[in-house]
Amino acid sequence: MPRSAGGLTVFENTCLACPTCNRFKADREAAADPATGNEVPLFHPQRDDWTDHFEWNDNASEIVALTPIGRATIAALRMNRPQLIRVRRMWVAMGEHPPHLE
Repeated sequence: MPRSAGGLTVFENTCLACPTCNRFKADREAAADPATGNEVPLFHPQRDDWTDHFEWNDNASEIVALTPIGRATIAALRMNRPQLIRVRRMWVAMGEHPPHLE
């Protein structure tokens, strides 16, 4: 829960995010699913399982949504913006990506 909505600055209410993703998320807890237009909750990294909502494309440069939550989160946080796709390709070439999610 964002601080602006009454959330506390405690471990259970925080998540590591790049500054740009954090700015795109802002104080939102939900966003529109681009496929349906319905408002759905954004992915919650401490409550939701990443592999339930996302997967990597064949070359691991783009995040693919598996659910409405995944679609809304990718769109709202612009998780496949060109800069991220480029850096993910470099990480793949270096053997540092994709992360091992277990």
